Amino acid sequence: MGDTGTGGDDRSGTGGQRAGGGRPTSRDVARRAGVSQAAVSLVLRERWHGRVSPARADAVRAAARELGYRPNQAARSLRLGRSRTVLVVVPAAPNEFFARVHAGASGVAAAADVGVVLYPSPGGLGRAPDPFASASATLDGVLASSMAVETLEQLSEGGLPLVMLDSEPLSGPAAATVNPDIAAGTGLVVDHLLALGHRRFAHVAADVPSWTFGVRARVLRDRLADAPGARLLARERGPLTVAGGLAAAGRALAATPRPTALVCDDDTMAAGACKAVRRMGLRVPEDVSVTGFDDLALATAVEPELTTVRLPAEELGAAGLRALLDVLAGRPGGTTVLPVDLVRRGSTAPPPATA
Repeated sequence: MGDTGTGGDDRSGTGGQRAGGGRPTSRDVARRAGVSQAAVSLVLRERWHGRVSPARADAVRAAARELGYRPNQAARSLRLGRSRTVLVVVPAAPNEFFARVHAGASGVAAAADVGVVLYPSPGGLGRAPDPFASASATLDGVLASSMAVETLEQLSEGGLPLVMLDSEPLSGPAAATVNPDIAAGTGLVVDHLLALGHRRFAHVAADVPSWTFGVRARVLRDRLADAPGARLLARERGPLTVAGGLAAAGRALAATPRPTALVCDDDTMAAGACKAVRRMGLRVPEDVSVTGFDDLALATAVEPELTTVRLPAEELGAAGLRALLDVLAGRPGGTTVLPVDLVRRGSTAPPPATA
């Protein structure tokens, strides 16, 4: 390269304005400084030493200042393979819990200057299609909530770091796992109902083959097996909807003897269970106690309000995003377990004396 410019005729306007208007580009800087665009890139990335003369480097910096040029960081990140963007994958079904998980993850991402792309997986708990033709070229990592490992196969096959939420600890391709303490939460429900005097239980279970619902079923079964006189009379499955809870609870209440406590896998199913109790001419909680899980807004919208397990949804998303940032920074992953609480409300009471 020579050290002389190309003359003033090729220079675009001043004060950050291009001759044709609009945002200045690296080509405008190159023209003003009398160098190639490659030289502009080298100088602005501080990789010019030994490749561009000091005089030319000074000219590039001066031209950039005069034009008000700022590099396109998004385009540069894509070229370098570092987009500072993560994918948050959640089940496609609308659910307040996942909205809160996303909010928690987004807050941590914003503080770390990381972008978040939300992807509701249409595959549910099955194999999900890759949301991008080449996700590894545009993303840094994946945070996936309450999904089977198989759902993330295509993304993980592309080599993207993966952190799982509410999923089997460190299973499959996951580099880290963050879970609410599902086992402890189920134990709190069972202990609460046993302390009230209940011995006849039914499980209104989500018809979803995932780790989190498997843990709820296992802990409920094991706790009741260890409690003198307690029995699990029925385990009825249904979709994670009010209608699903209504149908499953109706079948459970048909058992003989009738259960006095319905343990539901989430608040939505519990709302349906309350409807099933009333449709049989019974009362909640005088005749049948009902419990939920998650502590959604719905838990206080029904009457009586639901006794339920409060999951830290926002903190789950935040802790998951922090774990993913740690993995991207080269720090070792692991399993984080977040504490949960039992919220006692009006849907539980001692069983009727006739029980």
